[in-house]
Amino acid sequence: MRIAFLVAPEGVEQIELTDPWQAVTDAGHEPVLVSTEPGEIQAFNHLDKADTFPVDEVVGDVSADSFDGLVLPGGVANPDALRMEERAVSFVRDFFDSGHPVAAICHAPWTLVEADVVSGRVLTSWPSLRTDITNAGGTWVDEQVQICDHGPNTLVTSRKPDDLKAFDEAFLAEFAKGPRKTA
Repeated sequence: MRIAFLVAPEGVEQIELTDPWQAVTDAGHEPVLVSTEPGEIQAFNHLDKADTFPVDEVVGDVSADSFDGLVLPGGVANPDALRMEERAVSFVRDFFDSGHPVAAICHAPWTLVEADVVSGRVLTSWPSLRTDITNAGGTWVDEQVQICDHGPNTLVTSRKPDDLKAFDEAFLAEFAKGPRKTA
């Protein structure tokens, strides 16, 4: 499988990028770092700068159909920046429209709210997003991992870095099932 990891140029929570990335690699699949700008992205450990990572593809130059799934890592600044970039929001929406599975952790569902894809869905996130998700028509639950198939695609969500092991196992299993057939 070829899995897109969409992140802003700055602000992704490093462990929420590197842990799922390693899980994809260990499973024999291809992770691809997609961002809104070419070059490198700056990851963070909470509020402190961490490592940089090279961008493989620029959103707007690739389509959802060239991937088997999408992972949205969190970090407070990362999804907040992504939701202000129409190309990134459209890229996320295209995964839902095409039936491809999506996984989002921590603050990443902010981008899903902006893409208008949470209505009727059950998901979890960092607790501060509860009101945003509810106001967007979603049902928020406080679970380690939530798999929702009530929609055009499968959506896997988790709350925080402590949930990464369960998150990785869940999204890899769901992504292996492939995209849903769209009408």
